[in-house]
Amino acid sequence: MLSPRFQAVSQAMATQARRAATENERGLLADKIFGMNVFGLDEMRRRLPKNVFEELEQTMEEGHRLNPAIADVVANAMKDWAIEHQATHYTHWFQPMTGLTAEKHDAFLTPSQKGHVISSFSGKMLISSEPDASSFPSGGLRSTFEARGYTAWDPTVPVFIIDEPYGATLHIPSFFFAFSGEALDRKIPLERSIEVLSKAALRILRLFGNTEAHFVHPMVGAEQEYFLVDSHLAALRPDLLLCGRTLLGAPAAKGQEMEDHYFGAIPERVLAFMQDLEHELLKLGIPCKTRHNEVAPGQFELAPVFEEANMACDHNMLTMNMMRHIAPRHGFLCLLHEKPFAGVNGSGKHNNWSLVDSQGQNLLNPGKTPKDNAQFLVFLAAVLAAVHKHSPLLRLGTIGAGNDHRLGANEAPPAILSVYVGEELNDVIEGIIDPAYARHENKKPMEIGVSSLPALPVDQSDRNRTSPFAFTGNKFEFRAVGSSQSIAPANIALNAAVAASLDEIANTLEAAVASGKTITTALQELLPETFSRHKDILFNGNGYTQEWVEEAKRRGLPNDDNTVSALDRYNDPQVTQVFVSQGIFSEREMQARQEILYANYAKTLIIEGQQLLELGKTRVLPVANGALDQAATRLQHLTETLGKDACQQEQLELTELHGKVQALRQSLKDLVAALAASRAEAEARRQAKVAKQHLLPAMQAVRACCDKLEEDLEDSSWPLPKYSELLWIH
Repeated sequence: MLSPRFQAVSQAMATQARRAATENERGLLADKIFGMNVFGLDEMRRRLPKNVFEELEQTMEEGHRLNPAIADVVANAMKDWAIEHQATHYTHWFQPMTGLTAEKHDAFLTPSQKGHVISSFSGKMLISSEPDASSFPSGGLRSTFEARGYTAWDPTVPVFIIDEPYGATLHIPSFFFAFSGEALDRKIPLERSIEVLSKAALRILRLFGNTEAHFVHPMVGAEQEYFLVDSHLAALRPDLLLCGRTLLGAPAAKGQEMEDHYFGAIPERVLAFMQDLEHELLKLGIPCKTRHNEVAPGQFELAPVFEEANMACDHNMLTMNMMRHIAPRHGFLCLLHEKPFAGVNGSGKHNNWSLVDSQGQNLLNPGKTPKDNAQFLVFLAAVLAAVHKHSPLLRLGTIGAGNDHRLGANEAPPAILSVYVGEELNDVIEGIIDPAYARHENKKPMEIGVSSLPALPVDQSDRNRTSPFAFTGNKFEFRAVGSSQSIAPANIALNAAVAASLDEIANTLEAAVASGKTITTALQELLPETFSRHKDILFNGNGYTQEWVEEAKRRGLPNDDNTVSALDRYNDPQVTQVFVSQGIFSEREMQARQEILYANYAKTLIIEGQQLLELGKTRVLPVANGALDQAATRLQHLTETLGKDACQQEQLELTELHGKVQALRQSLKDLVAALAASRAEAEARRQAKVAKQHLLPAMQAVRACCDKLEEDLEDSSWPLPKYSELLWIH
């Protein structure tokens, strides 16, 4: 009889691709499907009175406060549309500090007289709800007995329907806040940061004579990397099910060394999953654009086109939800962890960020006129200054126990933040700092019309995959964000840092103009000084080398290479000042977030440590003990038959195996002690530090022992699916 592992391998190999959609749905073009489950502008225009529609449209596009007087009309139209789409319930969909999304479903049906029911949905029900807040992380903002929390509709993004087997549910994107008014989610501070950034950017546009633009939006496109593992195999890996990553596992004979998986032909089952996923995402108005095999075997990527940052964050959270939900239909477990498998590339979420004004102009796109080029240089200078001055703040947008395994691992950018701009743009910056700088003359220049400034090259830069923050022509690619993470923290930090830099630049330029200087003269003074002050953040070389680590230290660039070290920066006055002075967080909200993130880190390691202890004690050690007993019995038999001198090799092998088993037993004892020490700490920061200093090394020691045994023991006895099976069977 086959072992459970071999049965799972056999079932996985026999699983066929599942058709992604019904025949009727397959016949629909993407443009017909797109947004069909979204109560978007076209649907609103058809269903709402003109005055109500125009007022709501203005709220959605410009973030104006919603007029409660129109709420009942909007709610009734939403209800009718939702019921036509087989919706039976509605929910305020929000993003608490768990890093996931949350929802509580309420039925449209309401009892009426004489035992009847009616469908009802009022403006009050649309605008707000009151879920229990006591069981969500609050970092001390709420006591356990203080259960009251509120959700409030975010009218700047459309509501949507999620189809379910026996109906559908209307989802209302919402803010989540405490009875005291403090933010308990990531959406509120994200919206605050967008508003602050818009105001700061408009100050710069006004200096360049742009009086037409009335808002500036950060635009985001979040690439999403992930792994797929056959569900038959995953069911035999409790570490994958509970922790999202393999806590042990020896490397397969072949990983990604041949570089043949990257952009290779997509396996049929995987393609069916991708098509099914894209079909559902398109219905939700999520503009998924790209799909392909990633570097590691079993790793894939989905990328959308750019959207306004708030909607992009909502859509990325929805995308992760749908990936987890749809994967089982195709016999897969979707892994969003940053490092599910040791020895092969982990998964990131490249956060492509740009600025677009209300007229559709990308402010990070070098222009065709002297004014546009000068304006571009101002925004470029602001971003460089932001990354240089506020890199600890930006690092806080990428922290997490999972991402610690990935950053700096020669597959992802290092934890040291630097900016890559390419050779040509670097020449421009150097030439602005020093007009005598010898530029490369093999590129056609674009004149910017400021005599003391060098010309701006036409072509775009190459890419540098080792850079955590790279300029790629008309946007910056923040490559340090982890695959499982919400993109909200990274964009909150980025928006806040750039807004602070833009305000500082605007203050200088406005003062210069007020003193009688022209904007050109003011720029001739400001740009060289700004670029010179922040040029240390520029690095176009290989970020993986030890030489760069040493060079970065010489430049004074921080290297917070783990979550605990980065989290300690929350207390830096400069970090606090940026967030608090701009009204993005209160001091209490910042302290709460630091507390939550320390606790999350410690809890993650404790859960992983407990799971590894269980695997070591109940899966690996029994197999190892059995192999040891068999080897001892075999040696005794051979010794009795052939004599001791003829069995020296067998004796050596038994001694080596005994040593490995003893090492595992000792490492498991050390893991028990490290778990106890971590659990004994009541204060979150201290618990996180103890977990990092003691629990993490103890886990690594257990893994090393288990992986050595996996390589040595008979294959048929090993109970856990191996890397060769998990990574290559699709």
